[in-house]
Amino acid sequence: MGQMLERASELVAQAQRIVVLTGAGYSRPSGIPDFRSDDGVWASYDPVEVASLRAFRRNPNHFYAWLEGLLELMLTAQPNPAHLALAELERAGKIHAVITQNIDGLHQAGGSRKVYELHGHLRQATCQGCDRQVPMTSLLGDVRRGTAPRCGCGGAFKPDVVLFDEPLPQGIFWLAQKALEECDLVLVAGTSLEVAPACDLPFIALRRKARLVIVNLEATYLDDMADAVLRGDVATIMPILAKQVSRVIGG
Repeated sequence: MGQMLERASELVAQAQRIVVLTGAGYSRPSGIPDFRSDDGVWASYDPVEVASLRAFRRNPNHFYAWLEGLLELMLTAQPNPAHLALAELERAGKIHAVITQNIDGLHQAGGSRKVYELHGHLRQATCQGCDRQVPMTSLLGDVRRGTAPRCGCGGAFKPDVVLFDEPLPQGIFWLAQKALEECDLVLVAGTSLEVAPACDLPFIALRRKARLVIVNLEATYLDDMADAVLRGDVATIMPILAKQVSRVIGG
């Protein structure tokens, strides 16, 4: 990996506006399971039956019974070294924006300031009856009792995450696209690029001749187009990359 790491470090050090695209692999070292691997969340559940808007509306109690364990994990998880490395690169003036498919808020907790959450987040929930918004933590009592939290109007509170058969938040998606139009390097990290439309986002930058660096445990369909590919755990590689970039910048 030595030569490839040196190449990736040089590219990141030379870039002026880097956009990072992350996925479930970025949070796995924080103890949050991914969804699509052989031992991921969807290995035991049909996502359409438990995590679609249709399923939520049909039976909110069933939705929260499925979500409870995952919710507890995400609300108590801590940023891992990969999150801290991105914040370090942002402080060095390298990271323009982080686009993430994750809903756990760990990028912000780790120090990243400009984060576009394509699939929403767990910080708050919205009443499906009157649109009242409340912190998700205020609903944990009901969730732990096995009851879907409800508003005074009678509507069920839904976490502000994008479920199956829901559109992405268009404002956030537009900002993510805009960031990619303006960047000179895309850093894809902790995602195998299998979920649309996020998997197609790097092409916005590549069409404008931006460079591409990939850090992931598994192969992605863009590996052959990348300027550098680092295969491994982001919690191991990203801190090393950040340190190398600091060394290159410092001369």
